[in-house]
Amino acid sequence: MRGATWAFRAYVHNRNNGTESVEVVGGRPGDRAIRSFEPERVFAVTSAGRRRSAAKATAGELSLAEAPQLPLA
Repeated sequence: MRGATWAFRAYVHNRNNGTESVEVVGGRPGDRAIRSFEPERVFAVTSAGRRRSAAKATAGELSLAEAPQLPLA
């Protein structure tokens, strides 16, 4: 979503079925939507992140699940 900004809300581990997700809050200016993603779909922001196309943004980069910057559990 162009023009949207997201902030971390919570790391969720469902003990019943073993699934994990990362919740974020934000969206376009004035919005406050909550979305959930699998950790494999979340990538760290880089300094050039806004300038790259979406197709090139994840090519060759590790997700936060593969290379966490902070412990998730």
